[in-house]
Amino acid sequence: MKRSAGPQALSLPVSRFSVGVTGHREAHASFPDDPGDLIDVLRAITDRIETNLANIGGADPKGRLLTLLSDGTDHLAAKLAIEREWELTVPLPFGRRLNAAINSGSSDPTILRSILSGNVPSHPEIAQKIATIEKLAEQSALFELADDDAKIERLLLEAVDDPGSQTAQNAFATATALRAALAGQILIEQADVLIAVWDGQSTANIGGTGHTALSALERGVPVIWIDPMSPDAWNLLTTPEELFGTSKIKQSDAVTARLDRLVAQASAGFDTKTSAMLGSLKLREKSSLSAHAFRRVEALFGERKFARKLGSIRQNYEQPAEVANGSGKSVITAIASFTPENKRFSQKVSSLILQRHIWLDGIASHFSDRHRSGMIINFLLGAAAIIVGVLYLPLVDPEQKWMFAAAELALLLAIVLNTSIGRKRELHSRWFETRRAAEYLRHNPILASLGVARSKGEWPQTMGTSWPERLARSVSREVSLPEARVDEDYLRRALGALRDHHIDAQRRYHHDKSQFLERVHHGLDHLSERLFAGAIFVVATFLVLTAASQLGWVSAALVTGTAKWFTVLAVALPTLGGALAGMRYFGDFERFAEISAVTQAKLDVVAARIDILLATAQGAVTYDKVADIARATDQIVFDEIQSWQSVFSSKILTVPA
Repeated sequence: MKRSAGPQALSLPVSRFSVGVTGHREAHASFPDDPGDLIDVLRAITDRIETNLANIGGADPKGRLLTLLSDGTDHLAAKLAIEREWELTVPLPFGRRLNAAINSGSSDPTILRSILSGNVPSHPEIAQKIATIEKLAEQSALFELADDDAKIERLLLEAVDDPGSQTAQNAFATATALRAALAGQILIEQADVLIAVWDGQSTANIGGTGHTALSALERGVPVIWIDPMSPDAWNLLTTPEELFGTSKIKQSDAVTARLDRLVAQASAGFDTKTSAMLGSLKLREKSSLSAHAFRRVEALFGERKFARKLGSIRQNYEQPAEVANGSGKSVITAIASFTPENKRFSQKVSSLILQRHIWLDGIASHFSDRHRSGMIINFLLGAAAIIVGVLYLPLVDPEQKWMFAAAELALLLAIVLNTSIGRKRELHSRWFETRRAAEYLRHNPILASLGVARSKGEWPQTMGTSWPERLARSVSREVSLPEARVDEDYLRRALGALRDHHIDAQRRYHHDKSQFLERVHHGLDHLSERLFAGAIFVVATFLVLTAASQLGWVSAALVTGTAKWFTVLAVALPTLGGALAGMRYFGDFERFAEISAVTQAKLDVVAARIDILLATAQGAVTYDKVADIARATDQIVFDEIQSWQSVFSSKILTVPA
């Protein structure tokens, strides 16, 4: 494969502010007969958001609006988004045709069957309503959750065929509420703020406006609460408690100021320092030979074959332009196979996710090599300084000690210089940051194809820099939902792709890594112990020889002539042993082996869940089950990152003690 020329820079995502909208239907008692005031408030809020976006450098000046496209509030918001030329994205709770039937408002079995068959109903008002729904759908990016349509359609027809059956009515209402809740969860995960047009009466109705608003607040997504009976009295809430304890007062300057801050925080790009740092990073084509010390230690003590212990450990870093025909080809092909009507989505996965992942992965590997190798070099230099400091004893007269002292000083200064360079270049923090960002994006392609993302409040809170989390969230916003009809075949293909192109690869990686790091740990441990044992043997031998010379068993000249070499060995052996013990402590290979073993065990469970689900009969694979597995996989990744960081956060480049 032809290599790309020159270092590659990272393409930063363009921030896209996303507004979710949920609210009461037209038939709800609190929905106004004349929604003019409500429309004015929605327009004023989106005006405010758009004005803020226009003033933020690097942000898309147009927002994205997400709604489930029910009648009433959702239609008002959708029309407003189209008017403002915002991107309109719809996680539809049902397939498009079933959604039209359910939202038609008709209870006539004949009309509903006509709509479900794709025909225009004869009833003029219903036909007009269907035309409105279809027109909005045509102007939307639809993510249709159609996997359970056959069951929902059957329950709908049973309910209208037997209107007197409470059982049929309840079954249909429950099923549609659960679908609305599923789509609502996607809405929450994709939104930076949720607008809820709600009367404040109940949060108990699953899939309802109050339930969705409460779920959003519990997951850290702010909610703009608008009472449809008095829309001017809107408020911006950030905690679940505010939903029940906030009095409805006329919107104030303080509330709009909170909205301004929210938009600024969610849409702002990276700060000047971070932007400069990211702009300065370049992806090399190969790993640096001068930064291989840590990998060489791993190879010497972890590889089983002698040729591999001393063989080349240089890495070729895949370049972003090579991803589509390289490491990302299989996953891009898989995604394209179950999103054939939306070829652009697989292209977005390649350019917006995989290329950035490869860039960050290579940069993180480079920083990892430099940081960890820097500490290995410090340990070796420290040991060499001590040994050189005493090596003059058997080699030169005391008057010539200055040469060895000079060499010792040079080694000690090299440690200080190496440490200073590593800290000045922030190798530790940059390694952590780029590795976090790379891992966030590693499994993102399949999650994105399933419409699964972390909601705003579920991202890790970091005490230091948070640009990796911001970058990953911005990429998720940039990619958004695929335009797709998510039926069972789609879900089975996506689930298989998640297993084949992420979970299985990570299981193998963590299995091999765990065993490899265990060998490194034990190899360093055993050699360090042998060196200490060797020091004990040397000292004991010298004492035995001294005693033997006193008894006349050996020549006193032999003891005198070898004493200085015994001194050098007695210093050198434990010094080298200590250096190896320091490398083992710094590398913490045993703990990392445990983390990989735990991660593999968790992935094994998820892989087994996938195999069981894919083996079930047709009709058993539904969106809620697949999304749960995708979120479980996502959580495993985040848990592994947190464990890794907790171990290595204090392993900074320092002078060995």
